[in-house]
Amino acid sequence: MDIDPFGNHAKALSLRTQRNELLANNLANADTPGYKARDIDFRAAMRAAETGGGNLRMATTDAQHIPTSPGRAPGLDPAVAYRIPLQPSVDGNTVEADVEQANYAENVMGYQASLMFINRKIRGLTLAIRGGS
Repeated sequence: MDIDPFGNHAKALSLRTQRNELLANNLANADTPGYKARDIDFRAAMRAAETGGGNLRMATTDAQHIPTSPGRAPGLDPAVAYRIPLQPSVDGNTVEADVEQANYAENVMGYQASLMFINRKIRGLTLAIRGGS
């Protein structure tokens, strides 16, 4: 039985990194005609990662295989969906800058929280290894 000392925070960091990339691309293309805003349903992706359901597991032939996606946790491949705009643009662009900025800020705060939990866990493990001093 594998014990993950960081809980789901390592998975959350990976998913939030992927979501930040998507949201940043949306903001960068806010004035690009025809660009369609994309996003990840973070809660659904985390639920699937926790239960091992959906398309989040990478098929491997050996437990020691290295993941093929650099910078991402093994097996995390969330479904990316197009965002449905509240006010569609005439040029076909579905990016709403206010919505994207709010989502980006919320995602960054979640990323920082997971990073803080991981850092605290590492400090606690280091303290335990050193004998409490």
